[in-house]
Amino acid sequence: MITLRKNIAEMAGYVPGFQPEDIASYIKLNTNENAYPPSPRVFEAIAREAGDGLRRYPDAASRLAREEAGRLYGFDPSWIIMANGSDEVLNNLIRAFAGEGEEIAYVHPSYSYYGTLAEVQGARVRTFGLTEQFEPEDIPEPYDCRLFFLTNPNAPLGFTYSQRYMAELAGRISGVLVIDETYADFAEEDSLDLVRSLDNVVVTRSLSKSYALAGMRLGMAIARPEVIAALDKIRDHYNLDRLAQAAAVAALGDQEYFLECVGKIKATRGWFSAELRKIGYQVIPSSGNYVFATPPDRDGAKVYQGLYDRRILVRHFSDPKLAQGLRITIGTQEEMERTVQALREIAC
Repeated sequence: MITLRKNIAEMAGYVPGFQPEDIASYIKLNTNENAYPPSPRVFEAIAREAGDGLRRYPDAASRLAREEAGRLYGFDPSWIIMANGSDEVLNNLIRAFAGEGEEIAYVHPSYSYYGTLAEVQGARVRTFGLTEQFEPEDIPEPYDCRLFFLTNPNAPLGFTYSQRYMAELAGRISGVLVIDETYADFAEEDSLDLVRSLDNVVVTRSLSKSYALAGMRLGMAIARPEVIAALDKIRDHYNLDRLAQAAAVAALGDQEYFLECVGKIKATRGWFSAELRKIGYQVIPSSGNYVFATPPDRDGAKVYQGLYDRRILVRHFSDPKLAQGLRITIGTQEEMERTVQALREIAC
């Protein structure tokens, strides 16, 4: 008889957003994918790599991608590690810092996958709710934990924490503050200065959202070299294939295209939020490529179904703290105009 570890047998797996088979027949606004394609340079770089070189292993250190990220963000490459999606970095941070029975923490609601990764490791999980001002409540001072994950901008709600608050939180905890900046490129500021000034801060980034590379699974962490060296020890030795490394270098190097796409998404986000408010929705000001919106009757499930019936996919959460609303990815201007029209029909 096969016997699993007790924590694996008893845990529930993470449930990602719905991916329909006939995806082209939907307006897909449920998984925060980019509304626009990757930089043309990405396609060119992949084409150059998709030849005889594929029979050889890739660069184990992803050196060129680290160097490109270092140039962009102002860090020596020894402060950067590339990963198979930022989820790999999150997983390896738990493996590196939290042993079985040791405590990790995060804010609820935010990215629930932190809890799943901790359960796999056998770490204890503690969550903290939010005040009306969107600050974590009842965190002890000092707080003894191995890792504290802070999603900034928050997903799914979209708000951001101040640099002052994050610095104060880093000083309050005994362990590492991991600032998950998956959506930071859509915000007005980031936390990279905190990495430079505080030795217990790690910032994680993703190329899935702002660089339109969700299908390539690319992410990174920026931290003190001793942290990066530890993560290097435990990652898969060839964690990024040749195509992914080439795509990362090309995407990070084309900042003109990147800024153009991010600018369009931010402009559409502002327009869409204003239109939602006109029809009575409560919309939390968002710094991501999505908004969290609550209909006037607070029946998020009904609106989700109404949109689904019209072939528009958004994200509805069963969690009682979120069930009243919907997380809606910002698509193209045309997609969001059609979504607003559908929401008006549902409200009638």
